Amino acid sequence: MSGETDLDRLVATIQPDVRDGEYVFVSLTDVPAVHCEAIVREQEGVTCVVTRATADAQGWPYDFVAGWITLQVHSALEAVGLTAAVSRALTDGGVSCNVIAGYFHDHLLVPVDRVDDAVRALEALSAGPN
Repeated sequence: MSGETDLDRLVATIQPDVRDGEYVFVSLTDVPAVHCEAIVREQEGVTCVVTRATADAQGWPYDFVAGWITLQVHSALEAVGLTAAVSRALTDGGVSCNVIAGYFHDHLLVPVDRVDDAVRALEALSAGPN
């Protein structure tokens, strides 16, 4: 099942959904035995996104505490411009963002204390020009 590629339709239907909890990025030497929300293998090691509670329980250090926003639109992996449009909206709102692309959705990790600001910026983007 392929996703949407039309940028106007993508932006109009992003439907940001906030996932409960707080999330952190940890850098490890290998994939851990505990549940990770996302895993990225890099030359320097393994980056895992885990709940803050998991990192605390494991004693793993982290710098950035994030809220997780999922864009509910099913964007095609080859779609052009959605990440740029979202990034611009969040940049204009002064909200930093780390993007993880899944097969069906894009996931945004933003500072936990800026989740509401990010959602407002995304909803304004989706609503279009006033």
